[in-house]
Amino acid sequence: MAKVLMRGNEAIAEAAVQAGCRYFFGYPITPQNEIPAYMAKRLPKIGGTFIQAESEVSAINMVYGAAGAGARVMTSSSSPGISLKQEGISYIAGAELPCMIVNIVRGGPGLGSIQPAQSDYFQATKGGGHGDYHMVVLAPATLQEAVDLVMEGFDIADQYRNPVMVLGDGMLGQMMEPVEFSAYEGRKLSPKTWATTGYDGSRERNIINSLYIDPKELEEHVQRIYKKYADIEANEVKVESYNCENAEIIVAAYGTTARIVKKVIQLGKEEGIDIGLIRPITLWPFPYDEFLKWADREHVKAFLSVEMSMGQMIEDVRLGVEGKKPVYFYGRTGGMVPHPDAILEEIKRLRGDI
Repeated sequence: MAKVLMRGNEAIAEAAVQAGCRYFFGYPITPQNEIPAYMAKRLPKIGGTFIQAESEVSAINMVYGAAGAGARVMTSSSSPGISLKQEGISYIAGAELPCMIVNIVRGGPGLGSIQPAQSDYFQATKGGGHGDYHMVVLAPATLQEAVDLVMEGFDIADQYRNPVMVLGDGMLGQMMEPVEFSAYEGRKLSPKTWATTGYDGSRERNIINSLYIDPKELEEHVQRIYKKYADIEANEVKVESYNCENAEIIVAAYGTTARIVKKVIQLGKEEGIDIGLIRPITLWPFPYDEFLKWADREHVKAFLSVEMSMGQMIEDVRLGVEGKKPVYFYGRTGGMVPHPDAILEEIKRLRGDI
């Protein structure tokens, strides 16, 4: 299939359509507005449904309903809009329903700015809503990877009956790159026998619920879904290690920030400095083992977490390194983007201290 030049948000939307998504519920907010705009035009032409809800709260509860009926369904928003969806996301996770959620992150806190950021890392990976639950969180660095991860993300959601989030940023959503929508073969998935598609007396009634009054029953439910999370942690970790074989400093970065770091690695080579990159592709489950593997290497002297935030992923980097090597931080926030030269200068400074 030929490649086509697309804006990031529109490529994400088309990838969802190609993955079988036929229902989209959302509410406009910059910088992800091209996703609902695209879906508003595209879905009615293929027998799907687009609804601009009266609020983000309404949109996520519409997602709950469509997912409960077994449909492939998606919503998208940006930072404060995702905040408004958090209660519904917790309900969806508690009811074990599959769906796709896209967050094209903007600067915060509060209304913040409409510029790119990565300051929703905690919100995405540590729950965000109430209770014990996790979303699978996928962090693409290119538009082609965004397309591929959206398609696979729908399968992951269905396989584990759990919400999946694609976490991008304003740059990823607005940039244009050539993408290819190859025929995605998909995973072998079980029929959705649990879905509430109508009762004719031939089976047990299906009940979609996240309310358990009996504390013992709720504890058993949570423990059961945590066994599912353990399976996800064992089978779904995605990570890229780049130029780490001789690196004295390894940078941890994800999404579009990791692309900037690859430029830093090139600049470092020109000055005789070996720099590596570990790029988590799944932010949850986080690739702790990959960090520990490189922390055990003698040639690695330190790790540097580079983020478009005040330092959120650094906590997971430290957990992965297990104290075997020092972990430092460099970041910009508020919509400011780290510059390769500034990152390289920070690495040079660290080399003088370690």
